[in-house]
Amino acid sequence: MSYTFKGGVHVTEHKNTARKQVEQLPSPKTVSIPLSQHIGAPCKCLVKVGDKVLKGQMIGNVESGLGCPVHSSVSGTVKEIVFKRNAMGANVENVVIENDGEDIYAPEITYADRTLEETSPEELIEIVRAAGISGMGGASFPTYAKISSARGKVDTMIINAAECEPFITANNRLLIEHPESVIKGTKVLLHALSLSKAIIAIEDNKPTAIKIMDGLTEESEEIDVRVVKTKYPQGDERQLIFALTGRELPQGKLPADVGCVVFNAETASKVFRAYNSNMPLIERIVTVDGDCIKEPKNIMVPIGTSYRDLIEFCGGFVKTPKTIINGGPMMGFAQWDIDAPVTKGTSAILVLSEDMNKSYDQPHECIRCGRCVKGCPMHLMPNYMAAFSRKGMYLEAEDFGVMSCVECGSCSFVCPAHVPIVQYIRVAKTALRAIKK
Repeated sequence: MSYTFKGGVHVTEHKNTARKQVEQLPSPKTVSIPLSQHIGAPCKCLVKVGDKVLKGQMIGNVESGLGCPVHSSVSGTVKEIVFKRNAMGANVENVVIENDGEDIYAPEITYADRTLEETSPEELIEIVRAAGISGMGGASFPTYAKISSARGKVDTMIINAAECEPFITANNRLLIEHPESVIKGTKVLLHALSLSKAIIAIEDNKPTAIKIMDGLTEESEEIDVRVVKTKYPQGDERQLIFALTGRELPQGKLPADVGCVVFNAETASKVFRAYNSNMPLIERIVTVDGDCIKEPKNIMVPIGTSYRDLIEFCGGFVKTPKTIINGGPMMGFAQWDIDAPVTKGTSAILVLSEDMNKSYDQPHECIRCGRCVKGCPMHLMPNYMAAFSRKGMYLEAEDFGVMSCVECGSCSFVCPAHVPIVQYIRVAKTALRAIKK
């Protein structure tokens, strides 16, 4: 049986790299590592210009409150420390490191002499925190904080391998090429949460990954692989929780409030590496695709590598780019700088031409068709929220539940009038947050 949720849309999948084995990117000459890559406070820089750093060495840490440390993804010399604007317009401090090409690891990165049974949940949480692991599905919430807040409150843990966004195949390849790391990471997370069973959710358009994971877990009493229907946004944690458990997440509540906690598949893999060898999160799988890319690929990429380096590794452009997107085409963010760095939350770099990202110059007027309402997985009325936002009536938009919108883009995708519904909703949410400060 395929589990699913109410609403959503069927998008063209464009899973062009589903059979492309992950390739290791040649070590870049320089990396630019942002000190703010997560939900929470930015890191305080721990190095200065001219310092020698080792691969995996902590270069930024959060002194108090929510946040994650960041580590160098190469060994080399700190070339400069500069502020750069990220995709959201925030001015973020970056540590630019010149790679010495020697890949010398920090001394603390070594295989740990411990068993899972003799490692306490508190010790595991600290291991995950020190490794700087955050949600790798895009939200970038610090994983140690998610574990801490869920302990004692949840009865269901879900590993999210749905990967419902078009183009992206990073999780799919991880399950095919390194399934054991996901399974072992799942067991570490279970121990940290003092739970006995986990669900690994995979969309039914990934038959090879499903077969492999089923085979490796068929005798396991801890892990249950479940196939979810291919539909967007199946990978949103609210929809996944409903599909698998029937529990609905109320506005303003976290999954732990309904007894669930959700981790991305690659997050689980990185948790195992941190537990097994104290390896921090310094690289990740990135899908590079789009009709402008000569040879789309899945690439293992050091954090801080520029988009330009990835695109050149894929053979460069074959068409004139119109849009560069960090993430998927539905929920990703358009980029203006081809030299921007890959962060822990970068699952894909998509480069699209005018052919795949057309502009519409005519007035965007709602034709009252109701398709956005039918497709909304949160059961909201996007047409009214967008209309109120367009008129500056933000409190009225709030009355229609605008703060519950997950900005999945289903409404904009199905709108025949090409109304930029999600953009209007984002404007309303920003305005409401400013009003309530």
